[in-house]
Amino acid sequence: METKQVINWLQLFTDKVGENKAYLSELDTPIGDGDHGANMARGTSEMMKAIEEKNPETPTEVFKLAAMTLISKVGGASGPLYGSAFMGMTKASMKSDDLVTILEGGMSEIQKRGKSEPGEKTMLDTWSRVIESLKEGSLTEEKIKEISEITKEMKATKGRASYLGERSIGHIDPGAMSSSYLFEAMIEAGVK
Repeated sequence: METKQVINWLQLFTDKVGENKAYLSELDTPIGDGDHGANMARGTSEMMKAIEEKNPETPTEVFKLAAMTLISKVGGASGPLYGSAFMGMTKASMKSDDLVTILEGGMSEIQKRGKSEPGEKTMLDTWSRVIESLKEGSLTEEKIKEISEITKEMKATKGRASYLGERSIGHIDPGAMSSSYLFEAMIEAGVK
């Protein structure tokens, strides 16, 4: 894993979030507070500014800068959750350059921060399936698109959406969708 690749990955993620900002907020309106797209777009833009200014030299430094920026610049639950994910990736990347290991480090921190598990209609439903597909060698952009739709038929049992109970069914989780952009960007950037 090369630093330039990781920076390119995060730039592509930022672009995808920016392009889909309205859609992410639209997803968040019926089951959240309607600001996921705006919050993520602001946070990822700030993240890229910080990366340009600080010019990190290793993937670990890139992940750490991403974590710190997202925690401080993204509102709502998304900032702490994405920040925790990147902090977990930072710690894992200090010991390994294996992509699965690094992503598992990120997922583990999301679970700790959100006190959640896959199956509760959250971003973890994307993370866990992407990691599983990576392990099997079957991850493609198409597969990621399928994965991002999975939360639509789930009932939310965590987060703000859980207050809606059965009414949360029929809506894609916005965090699961923004996470799918992260993994599509990863594939596009050729990070392995």
